[in-house]
Amino acid sequence: MKNSQKDHIYADKLENIVDFVFDDKVANVFEDMITRSVPGYSTLNKIIPIIANKFLKPNSNCYDLGCSLADVSLYIAKNIKHKGVKIYAIDNSPSMIQKVEKKIASLDCGSAIHAECSDIFDVEIKNASFVILNYTLQFIDPDRRKELISNIFSGINTGGALFLSEKIAHQNKEEGQIMQELHENYKRANAYSELEISQKRDALENVLIRDTHSLHLSRLRNAGFSNVYLLFKYLNFVSYLAVK
Repeated sequence: MKNSQKDHIYADKLENIVDFVFDDKVANVFEDMITRSVPGYSTLNKIIPIIANKFLKPNSNCYDLGCSLADVSLYIAKNIKHKGVKIYAIDNSPSMIQKVEKKIASLDCGSAIHAECSDIFDVEIKNASFVILNYTLQFIDPDRRKELISNIFSGINTGGALFLSEKIAHQNKEEGQIMQELHENYKRANAYSELEISQKRDALENVLIRDTHSLHLSRLRNAGFSNVYLLFKYLNFVSYLAVK
């Protein structure tokens, strides 16, 4: 995280809070932002390569959809145990992909990673043995989420898997309130001020639309995944492994 700036985007009072976007300002502080905002993020970066190596096959493809700074892709590339695997790091933010390309250029393992600035609906997923969708689906139009999961399922080889991480909503109101309070306390413990927490919450209100745990499970199963496992949960953040 030494190349990341400190996240102060919402530190000053804003007259007009606009919807959150993954622009240059966010890309410049993203590593600091996500580490201080998403419980378990660093742990996932260590776990995913282990899981990827179980499902990746020689001469197959791995897709990191909504890759942001492609930390997961880089971790996989450094730890991959199979020959001929190509990793596609996809994001629709030019600011993010520019930084990803600089990272790849500076690493010996970067040749296995192909960075692309594209809408993930325009990406043809094929010969995939492992797909990552980390905190991406929640930013997709809810009416198109079923389509995206179906597209991913179609492009995954039999025996391959999707790793999905999301911030979830809770059907039980009291549970939802408690998880929200604890998450905000997590941010306070990571030195975010009340103003920063409040303003970022407002900026994300119409952008990050959460689904419930049961909706995620039913969508994955209806897409055709034979087994869906809840692998990780930290407050209101969860990760699923869906196997074809």
